[in-house]
Amino acid sequence: MKLQQLRYIWEVAHHDLNVSATALSLYTSQPGISKQIRLLEDELGVEIFARSGKHLTRVTTAGQEILQMSGEILRKVEGIKQLSRDHQNPAHGTLSIATTHTQARYVLPNIIKDFILKYPDVTLNIVQGTPTHVSEEAASGDVDLAVAYDDLELYGDLAMMPCYRWNRCILVPRGHPLVNIEKITLEDVVAHSIVTYPFGFSGRSKRKKAFHDKGLDPKIVFTATDADVIKTYVRLGLGIGIVAHMAYSPEEDSDLVSLEAAHLFESSITSIGVRRGTYLRGYMYEFIEAFAPHLTSSVVQNVMALPSKDAQMHYFDTLNIPDY
Repeated sequence: MKLQQLRYIWEVAHHDLNVSATALSLYTSQPGISKQIRLLEDELGVEIFARSGKHLTRVTTAGQEILQMSGEILRKVEGIKQLSRDHQNPAHGTLSIATTHTQARYVLPNIIKDFILKYPDVTLNIVQGTPTHVSEEAASGDVDLAVAYDDLELYGDLAMMPCYRWNRCILVPRGHPLVNIEKITLEDVVAHSIVTYPFGFSGRSKRKKAFHDKGLDPKIVFTATDADVIKTYVRLGLGIGIVAHMAYSPEEDSDLVSLEAAHLFESSITSIGVRRGTYLRGYMYEFIEAFAPHLTSSVVQNVMALPSKDAQMHYFDTLNIPDY
């Protein structure tokens, strides 16, 4: 069994079983990859991939377990390389972060600016997506860190670290009838068309739950993952907006009014997720602490060593999670 063979099966599985695409990405030949996969299967005595003719059609049951273990081995190997780089040049490398538009646009800019000034030789890559996409990026090991909310907890192989609590606000144009209501209710909200983020696929949306618990059926006329897009359509009169409170700027959005909605919806927690077994370099620990000062390197190491998600949650019960 060779490390190269494990890398080949891992990459093939992550290229939708397309050996040609895998060969292109690895700058090698398709026959060479196919031959090495066959040699590995012959050595192990099991098929990793089912086939129809020359085409791979699916990952077998045994193959799924082999791929999981291969991924762990490959990450350990990458960790050894990272450790070596840390000793050779601790201020040089890369940092990949998957996050949502709201975090990238409203929370991370100053942190990233300071980080780049301190580590000019670290290449920072930001991947934006929905919370579910962000979680998948981290769970697959394609990024070093994931910064998102809610859906991160669906992935058991991520070490979860709560950063802060936040809630939502209602955005309306100046002069809108809701501005005259001292404390708006969900019944007031559903009397208007709504522009907001997608409720998501997990069925655990705090907004959806709030309306459901009241037996209300909101009229969602438009959804977008980008808060700036939502604000644009509020300005056009398409509906009232429900966005993260942090997405409203009194200076930049002076034509809009932000109405408090924390009493309407359960608060959410933004967390940093790191795949278990990931080797974190020194500057990665510094980035995490800059984003959430209570997440010191010792706290992060303790969390990553905990055996279960329940243990993680119990650990953070003892810490103060700040409000944004």
